[in-house]
Amino acid sequence: MGEPATLQSFEGMFERVIAALLGLAGILLFIMLLLGGFKFITSGGDPKSLESAKKTLTYAIGGIALVALSYLILRFIGVFTGADVTNFRIVPP
Repeated sequence: MGEPATLQSFEGMFERVIAALLGLAGILLFIMLLLGGFKFITSGGDPKSLESAKKTLTYAIGGIALVALSYLILRFIGVFTGADVTNFRIVPP
């Protein structure tokens, strides 16, 4: 049998989960942009459907800005404090 799991074995798993979530967020935001653009083009002048398309585009752009701003805040914290907060490492006891 293999060795028992340690806290250090969670480092790689945590990094992969975060990378997958960021990738999924990017894909979903891109799909929202496409959907909002499609709704905008096919609204046909209907004010209700045009408003729905504008909301979808606003939320998609806000989501992109939020993800980018979150990453930039973490990078600034790393630059100012010297701590690498974008890498998950468990300090050995």
